[in-house]
Amino acid sequence: MSSQNFGMKSYMKGALLLTVAAIIVKVLSAAYRVPFQNLVGDQGFYVYQQVYPFIAFFVVWTSTGFAVAISKMLADFESSGVQSEAEKRAVSTIIFRYLTALSLIFFCVLFFGADLLAGFMWDAQLAPLLRTGAFVTLCMPMLALLKGTYQAKAMMEPVAYAQVFEQMIRVSIILVGTVIVMATSQSVYAAGTMAMLGTVLGEVAGVILLVFYMRKKLGSKNLPKIHVPAWPIIKEVTFFSVSISMSGLLLLCFQLVDSFSVFSMLIQSGMAEVEAMELKGIYDRGQPLVQLGIVIASSLSLAIVPLVAFKSKNNNGRGAIPFIQLTYRTAILFAVAAALGLILVMPYVNVMLFKTDALSGVLMLYVVQIIPLSIILTFTAILQGYSKLKVPAGILLIGILLKILGNLLLIQLFEMFGAALASNIGLIVAAVALIWYLKRLMSVQLASRRFYVQLVIASVAMIFTVKLVAVLLTNILGDVENSRISAVWYSGILIFAGAFVFITIVAKLRLLAVKEWFLIPLGRRMATYQLWLNRKK
Repeated sequence: MSSQNFGMKSYMKGALLLTVAAIIVKVLSAAYRVPFQNLVGDQGFYVYQQVYPFIAFFVVWTSTGFAVAISKMLADFESSGVQSEAEKRAVSTIIFRYLTALSLIFFCVLFFGADLLAGFMWDAQLAPLLRTGAFVTLCMPMLALLKGTYQAKAMMEPVAYAQVFEQMIRVSIILVGTVIVMATSQSVYAAGTMAMLGTVLGEVAGVILLVFYMRKKLGSKNLPKIHVPAWPIIKEVTFFSVSISMSGLLLLCFQLVDSFSVFSMLIQSGMAEVEAMELKGIYDRGQPLVQLGIVIASSLSLAIVPLVAFKSKNNNGRGAIPFIQLTYRTAILFAVAAALGLILVMPYVNVMLFKTDALSGVLMLYVVQIIPLSIILTFTAILQGYSKLKVPAGILLIGILLKILGNLLLIQLFEMFGAALASNIGLIVAAVALIWYLKRLMSVQLASRRFYVQLVIASVAMIFTVKLVAVLLTNILGDVENSRISAVWYSGILIFAGAFVFITIVAKLRLLAVKEWFLIPLGRRMATYQLWLNRKK
């Protein structure tokens, strides 16, 4: 085996490990919100979701933005020779100093501007949460530089382990701390502060683990000091970090828009404060559902970047087209299944996870965003593989502006329904624009008309099956009526029936070829089922 092949195999193994770690982190991030909401109620969930996007913004920017940008810049240097190692050290020093300055500025804005930001959200009691969460920004320089350095050296294990470790610490502290707080003070704001503390300590745990690995594996060398111009490096790392993490930051930007507008606009419309809090908290139930719905698209987007970057060098950039088509069809397939499935079982899932079926209609509209979000995540990743960053960033910015405008116009007309509709409009416009841009760039047909027709057939079959089984269950067992035990049974049976019919028709109609299933994470079982279903009798 040649060293090049071994290097590529080692890199792909590392990329797979990072992908698996990212999926675990995303599932944990969505899953802990359910017991947290059950502990603090809708009002407590409102408190947490108001402040969460501020803190998560810096966590995502550090982990997926700056870390990847740093790894790219460091990997551009030749790894052999003292001169290049000295250049790497000089570049790393500049980036670390820049990130330290940036993190101090953000810390001051969040910590000392907490009262002002809480005032803009029309809830002064959110200020302590913002002050506690502000300490996350101080972890930015070390986390970003350490993760970036490891990725540049193709040492993915420490990064993957750190991501999972920091998330496990975070979730554990949030849930255990919330149980203690609600058993003692019963203050939803104190529970929210505990959740912010959990996020801070999770990031600190990640830094400690990465430093431990660094002392163990990398060591330190005496290198000559050389001068490297600072401004070009600062400009490049900022541009790349924002562009790379833009799709991950998009949903957080939408949540920030909701934090500043939904509650305040409900109060201005004459609604009582507690009622407005609870309504916003119920609306925020959609967040974990959407996060779980886009797990497949997230894993595809993480896996596709190195593949597209590698294949785009062949056939004048057209070598990646089959992988782009497969990624699009897979993302659409699973996004439609997840969104449509959630819409069909929403009243039951709402009771099962969150105790009541409140605002189920709004949540049905909310989860539609799984479809455009899946397209956005995969397409920004594909374009990133082609080093196209400016236009996608501009398109996503237009989506955010549409969300702001939509909230201002639609909340006063339709309340929470308007907020969900504004999100869908912004995301659908961004998704359509990204598809248009990629087609203009590549002149590629992403999927055939036959694919869309067969997808509609599978979707209609799933709708018919779920509706039929729901009627049968109601006739036999009666209505759910906010009974969680009944909701668990209903949800489980309906999800299984709908998923089974959808998957079976997808396999029978061969929406994806058997060899294509093998290229998708965890697609081997589906390939086996498809072969069995279409065997010649």
